[in-house]
Amino acid sequence: MEDTARLRRGLDWSAGAIVFGHGDEAIGAEMPFYVRIDQAHIVMLVEQGILSQATGRALLTAIGELAAQRYAPLRGRHAPRGLYLLYERHLIERLGEEVGGAAHIGRSRNDINATMVRLRLRDRHHDLLREALRLLAVLVRRARSRAHLTMPLYMHHQAALPGTYGHYLAGVALALVRDLRDVAAVGDDVDRCPLGAGAVGGTTVPIDSERTARLLGFRHGVLHSIDAVASRDFVLRLLGAATTLGVTLSRIAADLQLWSTAEFGLVHFPDSLVGSSSMMPQKRNAFLLEHIKGRSGAPLGALTASVLAMHATPFSNSVAVGTEGVRPLWQALDDVTEATVLTRLVVAGAEPQHDTMRRRAAERLTVATELANGLVLSTGMAFRRAHHLVGELVTEVAEQRTSLAMAAEALFREHGATLDPALLDPALVAGNAAFGGGPAQPSQSRIVAELIAQWTAAARDLRGRVTQWGEGERALHDAVADLLQQPRLRAADPARD
Repeated sequence: MEDTARLRRGLDWSAGAIVFGHGDEAIGAEMPFYVRIDQAHIVMLVEQGILSQATGRALLTAIGELAAQRYAPLRGRHAPRGLYLLYERHLIERLGEEVGGAAHIGRSRNDINATMVRLRLRDRHHDLLREALRLLAVLVRRARSRAHLTMPLYMHHQAALPGTYGHYLAGVALALVRDLRDVAAVGDDVDRCPLGAGAVGGTTVPIDSERTARLLGFRHGVLHSIDAVASRDFVLRLLGAATTLGVTLSRIAADLQLWSTAEFGLVHFPDSLVGSSSMMPQKRNAFLLEHIKGRSGAPLGALTASVLAMHATPFSNSVAVGTEGVRPLWQALDDVTEATVLTRLVVAGAEPQHDTMRRRAAERLTVATELANGLVLSTGMAFRRAHHLVGELVTEVAEQRTSLAMAAEALFREHGATLDPALLDPALVAGNAAFGGGPAQPSQSRIVAELIAQWTAAARDLRGRVTQWGEGERALHDAVADLLQQPRLRAADPARD
């Protein structure tokens, strides 16, 4: 490709190093996918009668040997036009141009690279979904087992109403379900294989793109040649979904960090989840929560960079879209996946301090709203009037002129009603909040049941995708083995490493 008759000199070395990278950097990340794409394409070309069996066998043998060597013959070599062409040059040097250069018919680097991005994304997407499911499982278990732990529910960092720690965790879990659903939906976008679209206009060569799609574990083959090579919008959708997930992670991290301070003391982290100070011996720093807050924001930065790279580009194959627009994706996915793992660890390890939680709910007069409700229901007065009267009562109690019980009893007696002692107990108030999705046990049980159903469906869908990829991998292995007259995989062999 350095001398194509149209171009007689290779790309400037410094420019090539920037835009294509040094060959060794990309080998581990990209070569396994190039090999699978080539294997599928060669099998299909032989089946279609476009390549002879002898040529197909020679190519597949050389490719297999290169993979067995962990691509050692490519390492340390200059790749002036990128890794794929360095790889193709190796095959030509090994097999000669007539054989080594035969496999590229009916395709372009454009549809190859579009396919490789989708294949490369599978494991990263799977890892993020798997870790989100693990976090969801922990949240659901804790929501169920901590449903009896009374605590204040906070607004503006001020104690507001009685609730439970389990109810709080269930709320976070519901948000995570929606985030998980959005992340998973991107899998449908990447389940159509672009291979066969060529540079942008398809091909007159009678290829079978559905066959290559199945061999690579895709559900569908290419539908539209321009869209196949022009579009990386799934990158934007995935980064958008990961951004929203990151927001959810950051919010629970912010709460747990605040609640674990000595000033709040609502949760405690074991030594395995905190750090100490190099100077101050008394410190126990819940620093993992700061890593969560930092890393969970990475998808937003990546989304911004990707959008700017793709914005206002022609709707065709574009380096700005296919290369620069995709480049921020990988690190962002790693960061948000790691933030998800850390969140699971701190949620699982957080030890709620129930005595402190219950005491704070009482001391901070979180039952005030329920006292107003009680006045309304027992006397028929307007809520706004009851709200004002309880506000005066709270002021008296806060200024230590009377106790809450005495002031409430006097207020109810003054308006011809009897105070129900349950109105003064935050645990009973929370336990009676069965309406509007409150923390009462019947409501909490419905919420947990819905969460379990959502987790089950998401886990089933993820297993289905993995099964589909494995079936494609087995089919590709068997097709290559048949062509090379080698043994097929046994049915019991794992589909994936």
